[in-house]
Amino acid sequence: MSLDSRIPSGPLADKWEKHKFEMKLVNPANKRKYDVIVVGSGLAGASASASLAELGYNVKCFCFQDSPRRAHSIAAQGGINAAKNYQNDGDSVYRLFYDTVKGGDYRSREANVHRLAQVSVNIIDQCAAQGVPFARDYGGMLTNRSFGGAQVSRTFYARGQTGQQLLIGAYSALSRQIGLGRVEMHTRSEMLELVVQDGKARGIIVRDLVTGEMTAHSAHAVVLATGGYGNVYYLSTNAMGCNVTAAYRAHKKGAYFANPCYTQIHPTCIPVSGDYQSKLTLMSESLRNDGRVWVPKKKGDERKPSDIPEEDRDYYLERKYPSFGNLVPRDIASRNAKEVCDEGRGVGPGGLGVYLDFGASIERLGKKVVEDRYDNLFQMYERITGDDPYKVPMRIYPAVHYTMGGLWVDYNLMSNLDGLFVIGEANFSDHGANRLGASALMQGLADGYFVLPYTIGDYLAKLGWDDKISTDDASFKTAEGEVKERQNKFLTINGSRTADSFHKELGKIMWDKCGMARNKAGLEEAIQKIPELREEFWKNLKVPGSGQVTNQELEKAGRVADFLEFGELMCRDALHREESCGGHFREEHQTPEGEAKRDDEKFTYVGAWEYKGDNATPQLHKEELDYEEVKLTQRSYK
Repeated sequence: MSLDSRIPSGPLADKWEKHKFEMKLVNPANKRKYDVIVVGSGLAGASASASLAELGYNVKCFCFQDSPRRAHSIAAQGGINAAKNYQNDGDSVYRLFYDTVKGGDYRSREANVHRLAQVSVNIIDQCAAQGVPFARDYGGMLTNRSFGGAQVSRTFYARGQTGQQLLIGAYSALSRQIGLGRVEMHTRSEMLELVVQDGKARGIIVRDLVTGEMTAHSAHAVVLATGGYGNVYYLSTNAMGCNVTAAYRAHKKGAYFANPCYTQIHPTCIPVSGDYQSKLTLMSESLRNDGRVWVPKKKGDERKPSDIPEEDRDYYLERKYPSFGNLVPRDIASRNAKEVCDEGRGVGPGGLGVYLDFGASIERLGKKVVEDRYDNLFQMYERITGDDPYKVPMRIYPAVHYTMGGLWVDYNLMSNLDGLFVIGEANFSDHGANRLGASALMQGLADGYFVLPYTIGDYLAKLGWDDKISTDDASFKTAEGEVKERQNKFLTINGSRTADSFHKELGKIMWDKCGMARNKAGLEEAIQKIPELREEFWKNLKVPGSGQVTNQELEKAGRVADFLEFGELMCRDALHREESCGGHFREEHQTPEGEAKRDDEKFTYVGAWEYKGDNATPQLHKEELDYEEVKLTQRSYK
């Protein structure tokens, strides 16, 4: 089945403005008659909740953290893209659009990406008005830095705390609406089921993580802003609470999951130091502005970096990609780091690391300038590793970071289920097979502040305010019963293994077989092993305690159960896509130089999977991607 993305007609640059005029509006007085549920309070969720409430809708916002301010968006470091062209270096809306499509290896939807580039310029004004302390130059004007995949400086930043500062801005807008009574905030609440009736999203079932109480919530529309699924790998840069449950519950209720194999491996993370770790730490891509990546030229060179002279160093990104150098996109930087380590030229314990060296920049700019740009990042690195980056190079290695796949949505950000909208990292729509750095914050805020408030109104106006069902309806009772039965099953298996132990084993399978590189044999092996592990999970899981109290082991069990199903879907998607593109690197499909080799004739489409049952093979649906503005070419950063 071919999916209808509902892209407006007309020239690309005019589609969004034309669409905004053609969409139906809800009368301001009538907005008070509509209820909207928003799940998630990160940049996408908080901005959407605040914006919808400001318009007059009744909003319920849910998050599993103890405060909306603890959403994982707070961990973003380096910056947010916008086509302001303050540097007068040739940037434009079209160039941001082009860079994003090219960076995604020509696997994204043109219309969505162009809209993202258009509204990016408004985001900065919005956030600056909220008091977000963006970096400024000596004269007080907003300044920019460079990020990978671009030859212009378009990234606005607040030292290495950009996500935190942007989230505080969105949180302040959300808090205002909470204070006015327009947003009903539910913290420490986890969505465990989507309620669907007659093909429409009608509400959700949530569990209070403190008391264990189950409650049902009905609305005219449900918005998922629940982030990505990188924690399927166990070790990732995501917060440990990040999971796929909300999106996967929606998937099992009929929402298509698009491109689940597209995962981003971030090149600048602190290497693994032991099997006791439960997560990894990201070091911002912005560090590649002034840090130079290198390894020794000779295998097994164990000299201190200060003892290795310039002639014995291989600045491999600068050597292989002279046009972009250290600022190549993340997928390319990651694969090259893996390549030199596989050759035996890696540094540090186990040889799994490369140097990120600031010596030349400190000598050229002075320590004070480098300190002003990156000091909190340098402090974080020193606290974790014990090494001072001002004196010795950082050691970095790729790690799972962002997921480009997500629930399928049309141009209005609505899934194939009417009334279910998906925004931010939880949808698939903007980044193709690889996300350019500093574009996640841009997409989350674009969706929440400037896209969803228009498109959800079109749906609600057509729906009518009387089309809402009570939580006493049979569909809610059935969904709540399913959730309680599932929770009870976790508690009564009474096996001998923790959820964490299963998660760790799954993560190793996923990293080894569906990680930075994939091949047919490995993916087929994973598709065989994951169901076996899942079967043991349901026979040998141990969850102590009860469901009527705070029980983090019970929370983990539910999330790992979903990962054990979702991991198999990821591998199936990676197996069916017989090409390499962006973060999806199939070893069988590469150029003689080791670059990703696409098959545009067969795979220029979005692969959206439909759930067909617990023991059934999911069904693939395709959304063909038409490139009218950008010519499909072999991606090159040389």
